[in-house]
Amino acid sequence: MNATYDVVIIGAGAVGSLIARELARYQLSILLIDKNSDVGEGTTKANTAIVHAGYDAKPGSAKARLNVAGNRMFEILCGELDIEFDRCGTLVAAMDADDLRTLEALRERGIANGVPGLEILDAAATLAHAPALNPAVRGALWAPTGGLVDPFQMALGAAENAVMNGVELALETLVTGFERQCKRLQGVVTDRGTFYTRWVIIAAGLWADDLMRKAGLTGFNIRPRKGEYYVLDRRTAEVMRSVLFPCPTPVSKGIMVTRTIHDNVLLGPNAVHVDDKNDLDVTAEGVDEVWQGALKLVPGLDRRDVIRSFAGLRASGSTDDFVISIPDEPQGLVVLAGIESPGLTAAPAIALQVCEMLREAGLRLDEKPGFNPLRRAVPRLAQLSLAERRVLIEQDPRYGHIVCRCEGVSEGQVAAACHGPIPARTYDGLKRRTRLGSGRCQGAFDLPLVIDIMARELGISPLEFTAKGGASRYLVNPEEAGG
Repeated sequence: MNATYDVVIIGAGAVGSLIARELARYQLSILLIDKNSDVGEGTTKANTAIVHAGYDAKPGSAKARLNVAGNRMFEILCGELDIEFDRCGTLVAAMDADDLRTLEALRERGIANGVPGLEILDAAATLAHAPALNPAVRGALWAPTGGLVDPFQMALGAAENAVMNGVELALETLVTGFERQCKRLQGVVTDRGTFYTRWVIIAAGLWADDLMRKAGLTGFNIRPRKGEYYVLDRRTAEVMRSVLFPCPTPVSKGIMVTRTIHDNVLLGPNAVHVDDKNDLDVTAEGVDEVWQGALKLVPGLDRRDVIRSFAGLRASGSTDDFVISIPDEPQGLVVLAGIESPGLTAAPAIALQVCEMLREAGLRLDEKPGFNPLRRAVPRLAQLSLAERRVLIEQDPRYGHIVCRCEGVSEGQVAAACHGPIPARTYDGLKRRTRLGSGRCQGAFDLPLVIDIMARELGISPLEFTAKGGASRYLVNPEEAGG
């Protein structure tokens, strides 16, 4: 790893990874840093995974502009990075006369933001789009440009493509401060040493305000907003085609019901402000609120279909808009903060804007002749035809050994994930790359097999294998445990 870079990016979520990939087009030395054991470990891994159409944000705001711009980029971006994307459209359901007036206001706002194709449907047309919806529905706002994506795959795909094009990645690297020379930042201080650089980009999600203060900037604060979710077995997705929103509240888009890109059904989130940026606890009160809210949209939901619950945190900023700026002091710093919803949708456009800001600030951006925009994901055996599976198995017989029955994941996929541009080194990292352990049994069948396979592929002892890095080991030596 070099000691000096043109650009150091702090945060390897969807935004930071897409910025790294965009800057990798140019002849620059770039370092992407994250304190976690994998990319996409923060807000990116735990959200609603919606590509928003853009009717929510206030006209003229950065959220509105970048949402609509980013939305238009998804087909090309996901095609280049081999990421699943479904432009299935979204519905905002109205259950009474007040809700119908809200739909009109949302449509007018969307038109002002440049969102194409917005239409208010009557009850019959709404139920034709979403047969499982509450039959008492009065109408809905139809946004055909809305869609579904896998947020972690976006971060991983962008980060892997960046690494393929020369970006260096430093995981498990905690930023503790900055070195300055007069008015300019010149180094990023971490628990693995100091990295000197011409430019620092803060793209650290929930922790952006903490890093801003370490750099000498005050006046902006992030208060985490927790959202809890239920995941339902994929058989329930048969009745779900579109994304279903209730009418929004002043603090949230509401508790929604949606099919996921992987054909599960997702319920949530609620919205609760918390003070702890590590508070990912799921509460009985929270998931009950989610369930009751989801039933208002889809009364036929069956709690026996629930296979998992989880919580995510959103970086709710004190300005109610994205902060994307180059401050006068310290020089050499780009700040991205308060990138909450629709941050995932806006992320590709944010990356373009950051590059242009750096160009205007004097960073020379000479195109790299050998830049390759294409990245290929680990093959998804369950999505392939029998003929395509045979070809893979002939190339590597391990693709014929299924280790996850629920999701149809093979030993070959596990091995491939362990040797990718950014290798899976934990069970959670493997799970998010391959879907292993994401079905009804939640890994009960595959875990013993996976521990052996990953230990072999990574060249580690099974005792070193972890859920998500750090002390999250699955196996303990009896002597260490006092047995």
